[in-house]
Amino acid sequence: MRISVFAAGLLAILCGLFLLDGASAGALLLAEEEAAHGGIDLGAMLPLWSVIPFAGMLLSIALFPLFAPGFWHHHYPKVSAFWSLILAIPFVAAYGHAAWHEILHIYLVDYIPFIILLWGLFTVSGGLLVRGKLKGTPVVNTVFLLIGTILASWVGTTGASMLLIRPVIRSNKDRQSKVHIIVFFIFLVANIGGCLTPLGDPPLFLGFLHGVSFFWTMQLLPTMSFLAVLLLVVFFLFDLILYKREQKSASTVQSAAEAGAEKHEKISVVGLYNIIFLLGIMGSVLMSGILDLASLNIGGIEVEGQNLLRDVLILLMGFLSWHFTPREIRQENEFTWFPIIEVAYLFAGIFMTIIPALEILKAGEHGALAFLIKTVSEPVHYFWATGALSSFLDNAPTYLTFFNSALGQLLPGVPEATAVQDLMTTHKVYLEAISAGAVFMGANTYIGNAPNFMVRSIAEESGIKMPSFFGYMVYSIFILIPMFTLVSLIFF
Repeated sequence: MRISVFAAGLLAILCGLFLLDGASAGALLLAEEEAAHGGIDLGAMLPLWSVIPFAGMLLSIALFPLFAPGFWHHHYPKVSAFWSLILAIPFVAAYGHAAWHEILHIYLVDYIPFIILLWGLFTVSGGLLVRGKLKGTPVVNTVFLLIGTILASWVGTTGASMLLIRPVIRSNKDRQSKVHIIVFFIFLVANIGGCLTPLGDPPLFLGFLHGVSFFWTMQLLPTMSFLAVLLLVVFFLFDLILYKREQKSASTVQSAAEAGAEKHEKISVVGLYNIIFLLGIMGSVLMSGILDLASLNIGGIEVEGQNLLRDVLILLMGFLSWHFTPREIRQENEFTWFPIIEVAYLFAGIFMTIIPALEILKAGEHGALAFLIKTVSEPVHYFWATGALSSFLDNAPTYLTFFNSALGQLLPGVPEATAVQDLMTTHKVYLEAISAGAVFMGANTYIGNAPNFMVRSIAEESGIKMPSFFGYMVYSIFILIPMFTLVSLIFF
C-alpha cells in the first residue's frame, strides 16, 4: 500500500513538473506543429531534474539487492517497469509526438539491437566448454586476464567476457577469495581490452561509422598496454597475497592436494564449431558498418537495412549454436538463461529512463549540461568528461557527443569527412582522449558497459557473492581512478 501511494505521488509530481515545464516552453504546441518536420530539440528544452527516474533506476539497482535482496530477486522486472512508466507517462503527456518518437527510436535503434547482440554472444559462448582441471593460481588467473584483454578488441568486450568468465569461475572453484578476480576481469576483459578496434566496444564502432579508420584506434596500444600491465601487476600481487593466505588454512590445503592429484587431466575445448558462429556474429557487426542498404520506416523511425540484416544474422548464429550444441555441453557449462533475462529487464528500464539524460547531453551547449560542455577544451578534459559520463550513461552517445564537440571546437565549418581526417592526424590526441575515456571508464560501474552486468550475474549465479553497486565502485575508485589519473598525466 505504501509503495502504491509513493508511486502515485511521484508520478503526479513528475507529471505536474513536466507539464508545467512543457507549457512554459511551448513544448506541446511545438511538438504538434513541428512533428512533420523531424521533431523538436528536446535536449535544449528538458530540465536537469528530468533525469530523476534514471537516478531512481540506478539507486534501485544499487540499494534493493543490498537492503531487500528477496524482494529484488522476485520483483526486479516490476521495479524496472515502475521507473519506466514514471518517466514515460509525464514525458509523453508533456511533449506528445516528440516524446513518442524518442522512446520508439531508443528501443528500435538502440535497445533491441543491443539485446540481440548480447543474446547472440551469450548463446554462442555458452556452447564452448573448457574441460579439464585448471587450478586458479595467481599465474593462471593473470594469464586468463591477459588473454581476455587481448581478445576483447577482436571479438568485442562482450564476446571475450562471455567466452572466458565461466572457465575463470571453474578454475577458481576451490578458492576462498574470488570476488577480486571477477572485479579485475570486469576491469580488463569487459572494458579496457576493447579499445584497439571498432569491434572492441560500441563507441569506437560509432567512430568507425563517422569516418575514423578501422585500425586508427591501434594508436591507443601504448596507453592500453601501460594501463593493462599496471592492472595485471596489481592483480597478480593482490591475488598472490590472498592465495598464500588461503594455503595456510586446512581446508584450502586439502583442496590444493586434491587439485594436485588431478593436475594431469587433459585440458580440452568442446564445441569448437561455435567459434564459426562467433565469427559470424563479429562479421555481421562489421558488415553493418560497411554496407549501405535501403532503410525501412517503422513508426516514423528510419531503421537502416544493413542493421536489420545484421540483427537477423546474429539471431541466426544464435539459433544455429543452440541447435547444434548438445544439451549436455550447456548443462556441464552451467548454462542458464537467467543472466540474459535479468539484463534484458533491467536495461529495458535503463534505456527508457536514460532518454532525458542523453537528449540533454546531445544538445551540447544548448542543454542543461552546457556548463560541463563549455569547460571541456583540452585533451585531459575530454578524457575525464567523456569517461565520467560513460561510467553512468551509454558510452556510445557520450563518445559521439564529445567527438562532435571536438570537431566543432577544433575544426569549425570544415566538412565532416575532412575534419575527421584532421582529427585523426593533426589533433589525434583529442580523439585518443575521447576514445580512451569512453572505453576505459566504462569499468567504473556495473552499468558502464553491458558485459559488466552480465559477468556479475553469471558470477552470482555460480555462487560468488559480488559487491553491491556502490561496493563495486569502492574497487574502481581506489584502484582505477588513481591509474586513470596517471594515464591522463602521461598521455593526455
